Parts: sequence; structure tokens; C-alpha cells
Amino acid sequence: MDGLIEPSPIPAERDTSRRSIVIAIAVIVAIAAMVAIALRQRPKLQPAPPAYAANLKFSDLKMSQAQNFVGATVTYVDGTLNNVGDKTVTHITVQVTFSDSYNQVAQIESVPIRILQTAGPYDDTADVSQSPLAPGQSKRFRLTFEHVSEQWNQTYPQLKVTDATVK
Repeated sequence: MDGLIEPSPIPAERDTSRRSIVIAIAVIVAIAAMVAIALRQRPKLQPAPPAYAANLKFSDLKMSQAQNFVGATVTYVDGTLNNVGDKTVTHITVQVTFSDSYNQVAQIESVPIRILQTAGPYDDTADVSQSPLAPGQSKRFRLTFEHVSEQWNQTYPQLKVTDATVK
């Protein structure tokens, strides 16, 4: 009867809740780190300006605004484009950056240069491919913007040549 009176050895339950919590936290941190690395944006590299961009100079900039037939305000940037290089330019795209009152970017537009033609009853524009800019030549141009951000500080935007096709 000895076996009935003596308590049988019951294995003591170990407290595994702390270890489970630590393992769960480690797994969550590892998953969060993997997601953060996977979703991280690569730094955007600014493409270098085209080699011929240094030969294209803007001058005599003037700005104006007008209402179109539906009552919206259209903004114009007019100026002179000078080709001081030795090649004929057949296409030019510029990045136009409008700033806000804190001199931060309010809007960026990428638009092709349009040559201003005044041979008719009203001013018209044409793509540079229709009126190429020869070496040493200057031509009037116009950039047209149907919408400009309300945060724009009404100063001249920054013009940067981002594409130039020459022949």
C-alpha cells in the first residue's frame, strides 16, 4: 500500500509564457524589418542634363496671364532662346519649377519649347522641329500652362533643359 499513500511525482509545469512572448516579439520585429526594407524607396537619381543644354540660354523672360473662353486662367512664359553652340536644335524639353512663398516647390511641369511665330493676325506657336534653332540663332518662345498651383508665389519659374535633340 505504500504506493497509494505516496504521492506520485507530477512533473512541475514550467512557465513558458515569458519565452513565448519574447519569441513572438522577435518574430514581429523581424517581419517589420523585412517589410520596411522591401518597401523602402530607392533614392531618385536626377538625370544629368543633356550635353548640349549648356549651349541653350534663356533671356528676356516675361510672364502674362489671360482668361480662356471657359473662364480659366492661362499662364504664359515668353522669352528668347539663344543657341550659342555649333549644332542645330530640333527639339527641346524644359522642366519648369514654380515656387511657393517659402521658396519650396509648388509645382513642376515638363513641357516642350514652342517657338513663337508672329507672321499672322495673331501670335501662334510651333514645335522647334518645325522651326529649328540654328547655331548662333535666337528665337522667341512661349510656354503655356493651363493650370498653375494656387501656392505659386507669382515669381518667375526656374527653367531647366531636360532634353535637347540636335543634328
